[in-house]
Amino acid sequence: MEHIRQFSNDIRVNLVRFLYMAVGVYVIFLLLRYPALSLQYALAGLRLWFDKMIPTLLPFMILSGILINMNLTEGFVRLFHPVLHFFYGTTPNGSYTLIMGFLCGFPMGARIAGELCRTGRLSVREGNRLLAFCNNIGPVYFLSFVVSTLSLEKPLMPFLVMYGVPLVYGLFVMRFPKQSSRSLYRPTKSVFSDLSVAALPEQKTQSEGLLEATDHAVVSGLIGIAKLGGYMVFFNLLNILFVPFTRLPDTLPKAYYCILEITGGIARCGSSHPFLVLVMLPFGGFSCIAQTYSMIRDTDLSIRTYVWHKLAQTAITVLVYMLWQPF
Repeated sequence: MEHIRQFSNDIRVNLVRFLYMAVGVYVIFLLLRYPALSLQYALAGLRLWFDKMIPTLLPFMILSGILINMNLTEGFVRLFHPVLHFFYGTTPNGSYTLIMGFLCGFPMGARIAGELCRTGRLSVREGNRLLAFCNNIGPVYFLSFVVSTLSLEKPLMPFLVMYGVPLVYGLFVMRFPKQSSRSLYRPTKSVFSDLSVAALPEQKTQSEGLLEATDHAVVSGLIGIAKLGGYMVFFNLLNILFVPFTRLPDTLPKAYYCILEITGGIARCGSSHPFLVLVMLPFGGFSCIAQTYSMIRDTDLSIRTYVWHKLAQTAITVLVYMLWQPF
């Protein structure tokens, strides 16, 4: 019986490896077959990263890193923590993660949760539950890019759905089943990668001085933003997979674009498919999942749990829009 199980497992592993190899060969063939289009897709991802991600995210990454390294996060949210603790049962650092995740937008929720877990200021349990609903597209991104690209004449209701669904979802995630305060404060065990060691030399709870905290925050922020750029270029390049299939219905490749990389998908859909874009925003696309994983990979936070929560919120968003029928 054990031999049969081992044989079945080997077949599955080899099949997965073969599929990866086949996709890789296919992508290389397309890159050689359509060099100009490949360059166009790669440049599109690079421009999105340079024009949108760096100026909007890097300052928040550095500022948040300084606050975390100087152990100022609890004081930063002191005014709002009692309210958030009442509704969500968060610790002070959990409240900081929630606020910054919603205000700054993706992937700051994942990045802050990961940094606080690495430094022992946030438990794995609370980090996983916060990650389930506070790592979303930011309101500035939504109002400035999504609304204008989709030509939404009445953006209030889509805005409320976009952020109301995760906020309500978070109430159930954080409160049911109810957890003890001891488990929320228990620190995580972390295994540091080489890059994380460069940014945060050791697990610590003591505060750093301003210059030391700034230096670590800048290094960590640059590493993080560079990772995001690589993911955006790579996933935008994968748009080439559908190029040979010219007779597909228009909706199918555009849905693929959104599932693959949401920012590029929004730009390609424009105002022709607002429903598709709005229901895909909570999921964020495979690029966002990969970026989230890069933010938490050296912690005990679970990317699988995160994906399941994102799928659940996407399904709820679809249901809300089907009942509301704004389009």
